[in-house]
Amino acid sequence: MSEPIKIDVWSDIACPWCYIGKRKFERGAAEFAQLGDGREVEVEYHSFELAPDTPVDFDGTEIDFLVKHKGMPADQVQQMLDRVTGIASDAGLEYDFGILQHTNTVKAHELLHLAKAEGKQLEMTERLLRAYFTEGRHVGRIEDLADLAVEVGLDRSAVVSALESGQYTQAVREDQATAQGYGIQGVPFFVIDGAYGVSGAQEAAAFTQVLEQVWTERASTEPVQA
Repeated sequence: MSEPIKIDVWSDIACPWCYIGKRKFERGAAEFAQLGDGREVEVEYHSFELAPDTPVDFDGTEIDFLVKHKGMPADQVQQMLDRVTGIASDAGLEYDFGILQHTNTVKAHELLHLAKAEGKQLEMTERLLRAYFTEGRHVGRIEDLADLAVEVGLDRSAVVSALESGQYTQAVREDQATAQGYGIQGVPFFVIDGAYGVSGAQEAAAFTQVLEQVWTERASTEPVQA
């Protein structure tokens, strides 16, 4: 049967639509897999920083950050966050912007590259997003990231050493350069089988449809076995 369909996902830990998009993609991929005949996907996450100039220890709430970052009035920001919280809830996620600790995410991205090297990237991505959006955990400081890494089975001392040394900083920059090459300006952004781009937190059915399209195209080009 065909190899798994490769999905490259550019996202940021501090992106609320990325977590929502992750859930919707997972549901779409599950529906695709249920169609049988060996349908599978292989997912890899790539680094994208929405606000790279954010300090590690931002002094203020998420509303404070967005008022400054987007130039919107506080009441409009609150309405926007309420809307996103509702959409997240529909996707099965419990966002709590009231306890969210806004921070720089570069070290979180470095951790995801370390986790990928250890075969734990998917688990680490889920853990960081849940920690940030639902638990109010800090995902910008090395010690806090190491605590979360241990929870998915990574070695704490190895994590601290890698993050302190910047071992994976270049890998983060390479992901960002690739995103720029693709023309990616917002996340989440899904590149499917190296050929199709899906932007934003689309509905599950949209992901199922494009995955099935790729599968069908593959089947039509595969040589007939004697």
